[in-house]
Amino acid sequence: MIIRPLFTGTWKHHRWKWSLRFFSNICYYRNNARPSKSDVVVSTNKAITGLMKEGSIEQARKLFDEMPDRTVVSWNTTIAGYSKWGKFTEALNLVSLMHGSYMELNESTFSSVLSVCARSQSLSRGKQVHGLVLKSGYQSFRFVGSALLYLYSTCCEIEDARMLFDVLHQVNELLWSLMLAGYVQCNLLTDALEIFRKMPTRDVVAWTTLISGYSKVEGGCHKALELFRSMREDDNVVPNEFTLDCVLRASGRLGSLYEGRALHGLVVKLGFEWDNSVSGALVDFYCNCEVLDDAMLVYSALVNPSLNDSNLLIGGLIKAGRIGEARSLFNGLIKGDPASYSLMIKGYAMSGLVEESKQLFLEMPERTLISFNTMITVYSRNGGIGKAAELFEEVKVQENSVTWNSMISGYTQNDQHESALKLYTTMRRLAISQTRSTFAVLFHACSCLGSLQQGKLIHADLIKTPFGSKNYVGTALVDMYSKCGSLGDAQASFHSIAFPNVAAWTALINGYAHHGLGSEALKRFHQMLDEGIDPNAATFVGVLLACTRVGLVGEGTRLFHVMQEQYGITPTLEHYTCLVDLLGRSGHLHEAEKLVNGMHIEPDSIIFVALLNACWFWMDVEIGERVAEKLFSLDPKSTSGCVIMSNMYAGFGRWLEKMRARKAMRNLQYKKDPGYSWIELNNKVQFFYVDDRTHHFCDIIYSTLENLTANVNSEINFDCTSSRLYGES
Repeated sequence: MIIRPLFTGTWKHHRWKWSLRFFSNICYYRNNARPSKSDVVVSTNKAITGLMKEGSIEQARKLFDEMPDRTVVSWNTTIAGYSKWGKFTEALNLVSLMHGSYMELNESTFSSVLSVCARSQSLSRGKQVHGLVLKSGYQSFRFVGSALLYLYSTCCEIEDARMLFDVLHQVNELLWSLMLAGYVQCNLLTDALEIFRKMPTRDVVAWTTLISGYSKVEGGCHKALELFRSMREDDNVVPNEFTLDCVLRASGRLGSLYEGRALHGLVVKLGFEWDNSVSGALVDFYCNCEVLDDAMLVYSALVNPSLNDSNLLIGGLIKAGRIGEARSLFNGLIKGDPASYSLMIKGYAMSGLVEESKQLFLEMPERTLISFNTMITVYSRNGGIGKAAELFEEVKVQENSVTWNSMISGYTQNDQHESALKLYTTMRRLAISQTRSTFAVLFHACSCLGSLQQGKLIHADLIKTPFGSKNYVGTALVDMYSKCGSLGDAQASFHSIAFPNVAAWTALINGYAHHGLGSEALKRFHQMLDEGIDPNAATFVGVLLACTRVGLVGEGTRLFHVMQEQYGITPTLEHYTCLVDLLGRSGHLHEAEKLVNGMHIEPDSIIFVALLNACWFWMDVEIGERVAEKLFSLDPKSTSGCVIMSNMYAGFGRWLEKMRARKAMRNLQYKKDPGYSWIELNNKVQFFYVDDRTHHFCDIIYSTLENLTANVNSEINFDCTSSRLYGES
């Protein structure tokens, strides 16, 4: 028989160390003097504190349960120990037991239990404790009042938190910082700024809290840097590492290289260049500003760069297309970090090295959910939707929203929009939480299908979330309603966005332009400018299209020049095509031809087809032939060019040239795409083509159509017969 040691391992060593110390104290009292009850209680409390500190929770609770007499300190010590190790349920149960034992709760008890309620999001229990606080008269105590405010702000009951603040802030100066942090946590930055301005004293923590709040919200980085500049004017406040981390990352998001370099100098001056968070922020800043050489200098100066710093630099190199340097840095790391592997897998795919992505995924020592999500995206974007679905089946049981979003997005990218909607239905049935990406992708799928009914159903789900006011989701919603022809809903969705950016305005402008409401589109454009939002290249595409719809040649030409001269936007082929179409439709064919010939970029076949269409409309065969010659030299198989020239020659009675154009069309085996229509039935879009026999209810549809046709014909015959019988003409 093998006799194992009774006490093994570090845990048991510490456990018995405290037990022996406790019992040795008892033996000491027995040998020297009879201990008083208070001495035993104090000794036991110390033993419980030590055991809780080391994590020996069960042994500490055993000592507590065996105590014949317990003081409030005994209870508080055990409750605090449970709280420290995240045992919130046990802590709350012990408080209930304490209250049921008629033990009076003191300031320390209330502070601990309210903190437990806040950290465990137990608002209802917290409100019960608040009732006891009011009954006991402890609300005005500094730490109890602070714990109450922390509870309500953490649970996003910000109105209750403000009521508490208004009552107690004059007797409890700690509440100012907590109220500020509560507003920031709930993204109520206007209210946070109001509290900040009224604070009797503003230390570095208060400044950093507000700066951090603005740096994390969309469009708030400018305000964050403005606040930091104001902070620097106060000689009594010195930024700490958290402040510098926030403002460096804000500068990086804005691409503000000059300001970031000045901050780098301040980092060195204050001695924070070796701090892990600040060094990572510096690397992140230079990567975002695409100054990779400086990022590498910062990284190389670090004695022991963290894995996070390495991954930031790898991500920056990948984004800049320097995949070779990213590979070298990755190969120099200790193998096994899943985050680094996922970065490189994504980097290879972005660089077109899909096979390298697949190979690296197979080589991973341990595949994480992130790596699976990355590979689902890689396969989806490179025609491997079947393989992506296989990987999804392996990990979908984990019910991770990113995984489901990746698969939904994959289906959409591969034009399998109905599969995306079906997967979302399953996602909702399993109660997997949606993110803003979920809705943005689904609205795109609905717009591609033209499914207004499905879009409205998903919009109903969106209303139950906080994402509707965000630009990313709101823009997709506006785009969906616009493309499905519901401009009223598009307008309403636009107004639901809290702070619409240029993308949201552009979606609305394009919606009006594509539906022929050019004047309304231009009105929205000028409203956007009045709001101080600068247009981008996509905005001007919509604006030029709007001018084309209403024939505003002068305004369109002016905006085309304003785009370059005032906003520094270089025209793309889309812009040139819109302007050529505008000039051509208005009969300014020579100006349109001159514009095409003077372009700074090579024209494509689309722009020549647009100009050729205008020549056909105005029956200008001379310019049309010159344009057709350039079109066919660029695209010898242009069926559109053959059709237009054939129609133009027919209009002038030049039948020989028409026959040649028709012969060229036959040689190209030209076949016109059939028109189709669709309806939504039972949340599914049904498409119908001319002479289509592929629909799964084809026989029933044609049989019903024949019956309807027969009924219509019989009605017509009856009316004709009746007219003759009664002598009607």
